[in-house]
Formats: sequence, C-alpha cells, structure tokens
Amino acid sequence: MTLVTRTRTRAVDTLTLDSPDNRNALSAALVTELADALTDAGRDRAVRAVVLTHTGNTFSAGADLKDPPRPEALVALLRQIVELPQPVVARVTGHVRAGGLGLLAACDIAVAATTATFAFTEVRIGVAPAVISLPLLPRADPRALSRHCLTGERFDAAEATAAGLLTAHADDVDTALTPMLDGLRKSAPDALAETKRLLTARVLEAFDRDAEHLTALSARLFSSAQAREGMTAFLERRDPAWVV
Repeated sequence: MTLVTRTRTRAVDTLTLDSPDNRNALSAALVTELADALTDAGRDRAVRAVVLTHTGNTFSAGADLKDPPRPEALVALLRQIVELPQPVVARVTGHVRAGGLGLLAACDIAVAATTATFAFTEVRIGVAPAVISLPLLPRADPRALSRHCLTGERFDAAEATAAGLLTAHADDVDTALTPMLDGLRKSAPDALAETKRLLTARVLEAFDRDAEHLTALSARLFSSAQAREGMTAFLERRDPAWVV
C-alpha cells in the first residue's frame, strides 16, 4: 500500500501523507516512503517547490507506536526537508501531534486551517520531543515551547502561529497558500535554493551540533520503563500509572 502519493501542478509537487487509518502516524514505512519522494523531488529541476499535506483529519499523529521509525531515520528525514533545494510548504487541514510538529518545523512555510489543533504529547507517554527539537528550537518561541512541551496541552492554530510553528492560519488554507506558491513559481530556482540555504543555516547548525546526542536520548527514552507504561496506557485508552 502506498503511504505517500505524489502529484504535480505548475511545477509544484504535492506529497500527500496517505495513511488515515492510523492518523498518518510516522511509521518506519511512511518515513521511508516520504524520504524517497523528497529525494525524487529534490533531484528534479522542474520542481519549483514541494507541498507536504495529508488525507484524513490529522496531518500526523507523531511516531507510530506500533511501528516506530529509528531515531536516526527521523533525524535524516527532518534534515532532508531542511536541506532540500526547493522550499517545502506544509498544508495542514487537520490536527498535528508530537512528531508531526517536527515535520512542520522542518518546512520553510507552514499554513494550517483555523480549526486545526496541536499538541506536544510526548511527555504524556513518558518520552521527550528530543529529535524534533532540532528544527523546533531555532525557529519557535522559547516561552511557548516551554509551556506546550512540558504540559502536553492542546492549543489552537492562532497560538501555533504566534509561537512561530506556523507561517499563518486561515479559514481557507488553499486561498492563503495561493499567493505564496505563486511567489515561489515566479522566483529563480537557483536564487530560491541559495536563499533557503541562508534561512536554514541556524537550523542545520543545530543538526550538526546536537543530532547524535538527541538520537541517543530518544532511543534511551523510548526503551524506558516509563515509556513502556505510557505507550501501553495510550494503546489501552487508560491513564498511565503516574497520573495523579
């Protein structure tokens, strides 16, 4: 079954996460397919920009607890988005949780529906947003991240925009994206690539400096007793043992 589909309209490739049965969770298979699709788009000189979107009511629920990707694979995917020569634009019409917010942070532009909701749910299952902090910390508001990453609270698109997690939110996402995509189509490909390189330099510095440490941290936390309890509780739809 194909988990990522690819279409093209006027030099813009759209990569659609198409695993709605598990809310487009980042399984090992989906991460591999998305990385392959990004590689193909990145090598194609006819592609001016890439739109990353989804089927169903969830952009991505984060790591697939039944088939999680290796931390190294998720780091590589996030870095691939940041390093892709073409701008990557997130088109979000549903909800975003945990690792899905890492995808948003890696994108150059992110626009979501006003009705979308967001949450860093890692702490609720006994882990931390370790790997996804690589693109998040250089781009988002530190105070907002402190609240949302520590509490796991759900927040809305207006808060996500104010925190720097989104470029914009709108009732009609496609109407909001139209002038942005038209602007990318009017821009010289090499100039776009060099401008993106300037804008992502700080993000890539974080990858170079911290990726190895955070990959190890993620692996350690996901294998911990608290994570086993948290993930079991989540799958059994009950509170984990530490809830008071």
